[in-house]
Amino acid sequence: MTEQNTPSTRQPGQTQVMSAQKTANRVVSTLLRTPGISSAMGRRLAIINVTGRKTGKRYSVPVAYTRHEGSLLVGTPFAWARNMRTGEPVEVILQGRRRQAAVQVISDEDGVVAAYDIMCRDNHQFARFNAIRFEPDGSPIQAHLHAAWTNGARAYRLTLS
Repeated sequence: MTEQNTPSTRQPGQTQVMSAQKTANRVVSTLLRTPGISSAMGRRLAIINVTGRKTGKRYSVPVAYTRHEGSLLVGTPFAWARNMRTGEPVEVILQGRRRQAAVQVISDEDGVVAAYDIMCRDNHQFARFNAIRFEPDGSPIQAHLHAAWTNGARAYRLTLS
């Protein structure tokens, strides 16, 4: 398992990794599927169900999202997301409802930095999880956004059907 990163040891743009990440994901996923709780937690979190391209294994991952221009923006550097491909639909559980979503992968540096800027401004917890700090004017520090891309961050635009 990956060594846990703490705010003092993480570099800018480096995602927080919890020592019990799988357990935490299971707990959050269960809560997001629970009526009543899902509507409150679902304002910032959704579940993406994606199938591994090589293994066929199904991954069910809770993710932070930001609504933007009629879609959901999601960002992560974690390997499970490499199974999402532009043009291939995924299942999203959003506020307790199962939906299909078209995927657009954003992997170029400018695109990822722009998407992470939008997500960080909307969700400061997402920024904190990704070690992205803010300028005094409230904008994310650009060097931290670029560092997130350097550390493997990718963004995904999910258009619900």
